[in-house]
Amino acid sequence: MSVPAAREPVSATDARGGAEDTLARLFWSRVETSGRLPAELVKRGGRWEPLTWGEVGEIVREVALGLIALGRRPGESVALLSASRAEWVHADFAILSAGGVTVPIYATYTPETVAWLVNDADARTLIVEDAAQLAKALQVRGKLGGVEQIVVIEGEAGPDPSILTWARLRQLGRDRAQALRGALAERVVATRPEDVATIVYTSGTTGTPKGVVQTHANHLASLRAIAQIPGVSPGDVHLLFLPLAHSFARLEAFIGVHRGLVTAFAESLDRLGGNLAEVRPHFIFGVPRVFEKAHQRILAGVQAASPATRVTFTWAMTAGREISRHQQAKRPVPAPLRAARWLAHRLVFAKIQRAFGGRLRFAVSGGAPLAPEIAESFHAAGLLIVEGYGLTEACPALTFNRIDRFKFGSVGQPIAGVELRIAADGEILARGPNIATRGYRGQPEATAEAFDADGWLHTGDIGRIDEEGFVYLTDRKKELIVTSGGINVAPQHVESLLRRDPFVSHAMVHGDRRPFPTALIAVDPRAVARFARERGIVETDHARLTAHPEVIERVRRAVEAANAELASYARVKKFALVPADFTEEGGELTPTQKVRRKVVADKYQALLDALYR
Repeated sequence: MSVPAAREPVSATDARGGAEDTLARLFWSRVETSGRLPAELVKRGGRWEPLTWGEVGEIVREVALGLIALGRRPGESVALLSASRAEWVHADFAILSAGGVTVPIYATYTPETVAWLVNDADARTLIVEDAAQLAKALQVRGKLGGVEQIVVIEGEAGPDPSILTWARLRQLGRDRAQALRGALAERVVATRPEDVATIVYTSGTTGTPKGVVQTHANHLASLRAIAQIPGVSPGDVHLLFLPLAHSFARLEAFIGVHRGLVTAFAESLDRLGGNLAEVRPHFIFGVPRVFEKAHQRILAGVQAASPATRVTFTWAMTAGREISRHQQAKRPVPAPLRAARWLAHRLVFAKIQRAFGGRLRFAVSGGAPLAPEIAESFHAAGLLIVEGYGLTEACPALTFNRIDRFKFGSVGQPIAGVELRIAADGEILARGPNIATRGYRGQPEATAEAFDADGWLHTGDIGRIDEEGFVYLTDRKKELIVTSGGINVAPQHVESLLRRDPFVSHAMVHGDRRPFPTALIAVDPRAVARFARERGIVETDHARLTAHPEVIERVRRAVEAANAELASYARVKKFALVPADFTEEGGELTPTQKVRRKVVADKYQALLDALYR
């Protein structure tokens, strides 16, 4: 392996270990072996522009030397405040190559939260995406005591000498390359597998974020285990659209380097549909909400179509589900069904598959449970969605379904090297080389609570393991509702059933220490607007529509359909519609689209209280 230093290759193989035993050495090994092959796709000026591994390596070299020139020393933290983009990954590997520690920060966080995270991680340099993120940082500049420089990826820096552009940072790296000759290679060599690579803060659904201290060895253990799972080949294209501040998307980026893939960076979630059709990925990583919304759009389109189209769709899905059942049971598909599949594809499923690019082999869903019915519906249409499971503390993978061995409703089997067991109270415990046993930065009590003396991580998730080793999640330990009658109710399962209805955007089930479960429901703005037009309702204001009797009755039917699949004690007895959808900006959702229960409960306390009067 060689690392470009002053534009000359310098051996950087660490005598203490292999050539790929840190994330930086993994990256430079990929640059050396795949230099002329495509590495990334970035859309600029309406066109997708490719970058080779050699070109990416040159950018990373310049940024890493620039950081060294700014005075960054090994072990110091550099924070990244940006949405997902190619420069995010370039900065990440530049920080790691310079011997630093990457601190990802969600682009949606408030200035106060940014200041808290930057200070908690003791970051010395802050890299921000654009003028909006720079303004956020400047708003709390007086509180960023340890930050010496701010780097702006896109936009101007202004007259302040401590603020510089991305182009200026790269130029600094080029200008100082001769003076720092060999410095980059020396740092890559000096980094050890057990050194800290990154501090990743949990998104905080229940309280203050905790900084998980992850080593190079932790991440390499995950990558090597996942590499044993079939389905991905060098040169495959994947479309990255999740926030890289989340460990799930960061794993996807690392897999791209480890396996020599082509990473296409989506323009935004709003343009995801168009980007899928343009890039035509072989696989994608997503969260359940992405697939739920796609499923809802398909159903809404069918409902708005002609009667003949609806009949054809129903027939195709019936045939597709029967074929799916044969495939899940690993039984051969009978000839009549094979013929039906061909016709169903021609008439219905080809259009759905084209919406995902036309060559998608599989998709991975993570971050929260995906309703089995949605996975089965997509599989019936010829699109396989497999679930995985993990936590930030596991860097981040614990289990995966395989494309040749899966069960809908499960999160798969443990990856190589991971041990799982179920505690007496149903909590999933995990142990393995990918577990970040150093715990949480500056929080010894929280660390001791999550990691026991035998190295087991207490995940906080309730679940079970079947006879074949497939893991099933039932709920979060701390989110279980215990009614005043002493009955345990798993809210996530109930919420998942409610969200199956295209009318329901988000739901929060409530009832801890209350006599029965209730729900706050946010309806989908587009669905309710379409419903109003079809019913001749002249009102267009969303908040007023949520109070309209016909809208409430429509949601009641969705609640009754969900209740029909629940035990009596878990059924939603009463519900209320909130006047606006849950959003990150409103504080009701985390960046990974999980409901912040406490925020929602506090915001709509009066509504909840009224349901129990």
